[in-house]
Amino acid sequence: MEPEELLDFLSSRASVTRYTDEDLDREQIGTILEAGRWAPSAGNMQCWEFIVVEDKKIKEKLSMYSYNQSHIRKAPICIVVLGDEEKATRRFKERGKNLYMIQETAAAMQNMLLMAQSLDLGAAWVGAFKEEDVKDLLEIPENLRPLSMITVGYPRERPHASEKKRMVESTFVDTYGQRLHRLMEKREWKGLKTYFERFKEKIKREVGSD
Repeated sequence: MEPEELLDFLSSRASVTRYTDEDLDREQIGTILEAGRWAPSAGNMQCWEFIVVEDKKIKEKLSMYSYNQSHIRKAPICIVVLGDEEKATRRFKERGKNLYMIQETAAAMQNMLLMAQSLDLGAAWVGAFKEEDVKDLLEIPENLRPLSMITVGYPRERPHASEKKRMVESTFVDTYGQRLHRLMEKREWKGLKTYFERFKEKIKREVGSD
């Protein structure tokens, strides 16, 4: 895949919360989970674990514990992502539990979201839920913390990706405050040049300029 193709793929991903009634097959689910386990990990700690929820009654309760987010009960599957606090603390003390565990499970989440996209499926990241209720419902051991969920299914509709901040609004060079556009006058960076050229073309299309 060319860099431009990858960027287009990444920028086209959007949260999908409306699904058809079609079930996923085991190969699709396995491929998504496989993508998750290849995420980067602090010291190869791999403190993630996953629970695939298909049972309708369990999904109904997960929805209720997630402030009634309806796509949780309507999706064919919901993947609950856990972090092993005991392992993270043992390996890297408090920083492991409070930072590395969060980082690597988030990376696993992103991998699974992108894999779902590549399979022409829809997926959504869920972060708002009552942890203790979810923990009791799924009989999660004490050392594991439910950190997030992903709903996955065939999209009933494919929404447009949300607008993101421009690179020059959130990126600095060498020190904070020295924005990219200030250095463009001094340095020839092919990647940045391509980015700005594409951005200008996008503006022209939106305003209808020649």
